[in-house]
Amino acid sequence: MRFLHTADLHLGKRLNDIYLLEDQKHILSQIASIARTERVDSVLISGDVYQKASPDSGAMEAFNGFVTELVSMGKKVFVISGNHDSDRRISYFSSLLRPSGVYVSEKFEGRLQRITLEDEYGEVDVYLFPFTKPLHMRKYFPEEGLATYQQMTEKILSASGVDYTRRCVLLAHQYIIGAELSDSEELAVGGLDSIDAALFAGFDYVALGHIHKPQKVGRENTVYAGSPLKYSFSEVKGKKSVVIADLGKKGEVSVKRIPLEPLHEMREVRGGLCDILAMPYSEDYVRVTVTDEFVAPDAKVTVSTVFPNTMEYSVSNSKTREGDGEEYCESVENKTVTQLFRDFFYTQTGGTEPDGAHIDLITEILEEMEENAREAD
Repeated sequence: MRFLHTADLHLGKRLNDIYLLEDQKHILSQIASIARTERVDSVLISGDVYQKASPDSGAMEAFNGFVTELVSMGKKVFVISGNHDSDRRISYFSSLLRPSGVYVSEKFEGRLQRITLEDEYGEVDVYLFPFTKPLHMRKYFPEEGLATYQQMTEKILSASGVDYTRRCVLLAHQYIIGAELSDSEELAVGGLDSIDAALFAGFDYVALGHIHKPQKVGRENTVYAGSPLKYSFSEVKGKKSVVIADLGKKGEVSVKRIPLEPLHEMREVRGGLCDILAMPYSEDYVRVTVTDEFVAPDAKVTVSTVFPNTMEYSVSNSKTREGDGEEYCESVENKTVTQLFRDFFYTQTGGTEPDGAHIDLITEILEEMEENAREAD
C-alpha cells in the first residue's frame, strides 16, 4: 500500500503582509499531480490544514478543491486537526465524507480513531491522533493527573488498544524529542510538549505534522513531512517535499521524498544598495539587508522596484551592529503570545528574562482562555 504524506499546509497564511493563498494553491496542485503520477492509494494530511481556527473562505475553497481532486482520482484522504485548526470545524460533516473515502479526525475523547484498509497483504489500520493537550484530556482520564504530553500520549495509546501485531499507520500532530525546529512553529515553553519517539515504535509508519522542517526522528519510518512551503527565513536553505511511504508485509516499509517547486522561492539578498539595484528583477520572497554606511531614507522603496515581494528589509552597518549581531525586529505576526510576553517582560525589567514561574503562569492562563473559548464555541 502506498501513501503520500504531507502536513502543515497553513492555508490562508499571511507572511509579512503577503497573502500566500496563490502560492498554496500552486503547491496543492503539484501535490495532487504527484499523487496521480506516483499512483498512491491514500493521502495523509497530518494537521494544521489552516493557518487559524476560523479560516477565510479562500482557504476553505482551496482545501475543498484539493480534496475533491484527490477523491476524483480514487484516492483515500486522511486528515487530522493541528494546533492551528479548530478540531470542530475540521471534523464538520466528517460522517458524510466517509463514504467518499475522506476520513477526518472527529471530536477527540481520548481514544484514537481507527480506519481499516486492505491490500494484497491484508489489512492496514490507520489511526488518527489530532493535536490535543493534557488539559483537554484530563476530563477523560481524571484519575491520571496528566501534566505532560508524554504522560498524555502514553495514556491515549494504552486506552486505544492498538494491536501492534497488525500493520498500522499513525497520523499525529505533536513534537517529538530530537526534531530540528525552524522559526515558524509554536511549541510550549520548557519542553512540556515533548514526546519520546519510542512511544510510537510499534507503528509501521508514523506520519507526523507540527514541525516544518522535513526530517525523520529516530527511525526511517517516523517522519515529519514538513510544510510544503517555506514559512520563515530560517528555512531558506532547505528544500520542501512530500513523502511517499510504501508498506509491504508487516515491518516492511520504504520511504522516499519527492521535491516540490514553489511559485515563489524564498531567499536572502545582502549587499550595497547599488549592487542590489543591479540584480535581475525577481518576484521571489526576499529578506533584503543593505550594508552601506549611508542609506537614503527611501532606499526600501527603491529596492522594491527590483524585488517587489520584499518581506523584510534591514540595514547592517557600523551604526546598527552590536558586536557580531545585527539589529533585527521580528514581525509581531510571527511571534507566539509567549514570545511576546518574553519580549514585554524583558523590556519592562531592563533586560531580565522571565523565570519558569512567570512562564508557567502565562501558559496556564492561555490554556484556560483557550479551554473557555472552546466551551463557548
